[in-house]
Amino acid sequence: MTLIEPHIHMYSRTTDDYTAMYRQGIRACVEPSFWLGANRRYAGTFWDYFRLILDFEVSRAERYGIDHYACVAVNPKEADDLALANEVIDGMTPYLDHPRCVAIGEIGFNLITPNEEAVFQRQLEIAKARRMLILIHTPHDTPKVSKRAGVERTLAILRELNYDYDRIIVDHNTENTMDLTRKLPVWAGLTVYPYSKLNPERVVDILKKWGLERALVNSSADWGVSDPCSLPKTAGFMKDRGFTAAQIERLLFENPLEFYRQSGRFEPRLDLPYQDPAQYQR
Repeated sequence: MTLIEPHIHMYSRTTDDYTAMYRQGIRACVEPSFWLGANRRYAGTFWDYFRLILDFEVSRAERYGIDHYACVAVNPKEADDLALANEVIDGMTPYLDHPRCVAIGEIGFNLITPNEEAVFQRQLEIAKARRMLILIHTPHDTPKVSKRAGVERTLAILRELNYDYDRIIVDHNTENTMDLTRKLPVWAGLTVYPYSKLNPERVVDILKKWGLERALVNSSADWGVSDPCSLPKTAGFMKDRGFTAAQIERLLFENPLEFYRQSGRFEPRLDLPYQDPAQYQR
């Protein structure tokens, strides 16, 4: 089965991960803008990072038979420095214009602060003005932060934005937020990330309850304990729980293809050859 990974941070992954993904059927991926493990201090370091995920990472993935696209944004983990975030956004246009940029994202909340909300709203307005797709991060549940509260505030902002809901992903849902997300006809993202989000079994239980319509499953694999091959594992659990091959293909291939094609830039090459890594040794 051919799979599309709609949210993964390959900047933090190895070439062995690309090989494993290819061998398990993943042929295209989308990389949203991300936190690098330490907060950046200069706008130029953001812009260099955008160039990396839009250019170099595309060529790196292609060697392993995977067609790579990206989303550009100030991630919520670095949105609380308002002056720096605004400087980055002021210079973001060339990267949003790049043919490999398929959305603004990920944007949203981390700690649900006023500065995060200001940066979130500014990027939402840019997406609306440019008719771009939007990928929204929802916060982790922590002793100080409620994911449900973050989703509630996110959806309230989206109602005020008055933008096409079918062009928006609200990501990282759990059992505790799906009832909220399904109140709007946005796309609901489910992330297979074992400790802070979901495991494949929980994802399948949510799909059983809420259905496959406007649903996306991703690994969001990054620096933490995560698995870039979560999608094929989820496919296996779905099969064991009675989902048909057609339903699995719809969720893990047709749904991400349908969403990202709205960008006008996402036409993944599914027949890229896997190239012998030995030829790239130096």
